[in-house]
Amino acid sequence: MSENLENPLPATSDVMILDLLRKQGPMSVAQLARVTGVTATAVRQRLNRLMGELMIERVLLRAGRGRPSHRYSLTDKGRRQTGSNFADLAIALWNEIREIKDADIRRGLLQRLAKRMAGVYAGRGHGETVHERMDALRQVFDERDVTFSVRTDGQLPVLTAQECPYPDLAEKDRSICAMERMLFSELLGENLRLSECRLDGGACCTFETN
Repeated sequence: MSENLENPLPATSDVMILDLLRKQGPMSVAQLARVTGVTATAVRQRLNRLMGELMIERVLLRAGRGRPSHRYSLTDKGRRQTGSNFADLAIALWNEIREIKDADIRRGLLQRLAKRMAGVYAGRGHGETVHERMDALRQVFDERDVTFSVRTDGQLPVLTAQECPYPDLAEKDRSICAMERMLFSELLGENLRLSECRLDGGACCTFETN
């Protein structure tokens, strides 16, 4: 693999690591740290998590008498996850959902979609209390560079999306907000309501337990 990697990036994320491995091929911890501009320790933490999710794999390379080294590359699951046209496909599929005229059929499809997406995050939202589960969910989206916060100044915690995870879709159809509420309810094991929404002029999208 060529050492002429892309320009250094100011931060790293799971998505960024996966995208680098898709574009550059197998890379070492040192190469990833140099390109992303973060410490080797931070890179290893990301790599260990991605290996746990079966998104990447580690290969031992031996070159002559030198010390063997490891390279990290995408698994088949990782390659499917990092397709470069996912956003376009998602918008096209969502437009097809919008064309379904029967409200009950459309709602049922959204519920099944929320359950399927919840399966993707399975095992990442554990906690004894609603607050703990909300905080675990916040960390999941933080890894994807989508900022959430959890407010605990009231009787029950409040989950707030500082930015929309699906901005292109939400601008076209607020049904994505309903699907997102279903997804969070599924992950948290609680029935949530959308108490504030950007599309209604709110500062953020806020989810509260009923």
